[in-house]
Amino acid sequence: MSKVVVITGGTSGIGLETAKALQAQGCTVYELSRRDKGAAPGVRHITADVTDEQQVDAAIEQIVAEAGRIDVLINNAGFGISGAIEFTETAEAQRQFDVNFFGMVRMNHAVLPVMRRQGGGRIISMSSVAAPIAIPFQAYYSASKAAVRTYMLALASEVKPYGIETCAIMPGDIATGFTAARRKNPAGDDVYGGRISRSVAVMEHDEQTGITAAEAGAFVARKALQKRVPVLCTLGGKYKIFVFLTRLLPYRLMVWLVGLIYAK
Repeated sequence: MSKVVVITGGTSGIGLETAKALQAQGCTVYELSRRDKGAAPGVRHITADVTDEQQVDAAIEQIVAEAGRIDVLINNAGFGISGAIEFTETAEAQRQFDVNFFGMVRMNHAVLPVMRRQGGGRIISMSSVAAPIAIPFQAYYSASKAAVRTYMLALASEVKPYGIETCAIMPGDIATGFTAARRKNPAGDDVYGGRISRSVAVMEHDEQTGITAAEAGAFVARKALQKRVPVLCTLGGKYKIFVFLTRLLPYRLMVWLVGLIYAK
C-alpha cells in the first residue's frame, strides 16, 4: 500500500527534493507551506503556515479526510538568522523558535493522535549539526535546532508503545536557497571587529560548497521509508566525525576549535 507522507516546507531545498524522491517511489505526498504554489509535479500542495495552529489543524484534517491515514510526517520547514547575541532583538529570536521549533510542535500535536489511533507511524524532524556544535553568531539557529533534537529524543520514549518511530536528522552544510534566505543582522560588526561578517561569510561558503539538495533529499527519503530508523542520525560523512568528536573532546576545547573557524 502506498505510504501517505506529509512534509512541511516542501517547495524548495531539501524539502522539495525529499518530496520529489518520495513521490517517485510511489508515495502519496502532501506538502505544506506558506506559498500558494511551487510543489513538485504529483505532490499535493496545501497552503498552511506552521506558525498558525488553526491552519495546521485544518491541513491535517483535510489530509486524513482524503487519504485516510498519515504514515510519515517530515518536519522540514525552517529558516536561519545570524548575528551577535548582544545585538539580536528578542522578537527575532522568538520568530526563529516559532518556525523551527514550535512549527514542529504544532505539526506533531496534530499528527500524533492520528498515528496513535492507526497503530503506528514515523515522525522525522530536521535538526542540524549546529545542535551539538553550537555556531557563534548563529546562536539562535543552533539553539532552535538543539531544542528539536532534545524534544525528539524525549518523544521517542513517549510514543514507542504506540508503534510510532521518531528520528531527528542533523544535516551539515547543504547547498540550497537557505543561505540566501538567511536573515543577516550586521548590527555590532564594528564593535566586534568585523567578526560577525567574517563568520557569516565562512558559513555561507561552507553551505554553498556542501552536499547538494538532491543528495540530502534522497537521504531523508530513505530514512522515511526504511524498515528501521535511528532516533538520531547525521547527514554527511565528515559531519558524522565532527558529531562523534563532541562526545569525546572537552567542551572548552570544542569551543576553542569552533571559535577558530567561525569567530576569528
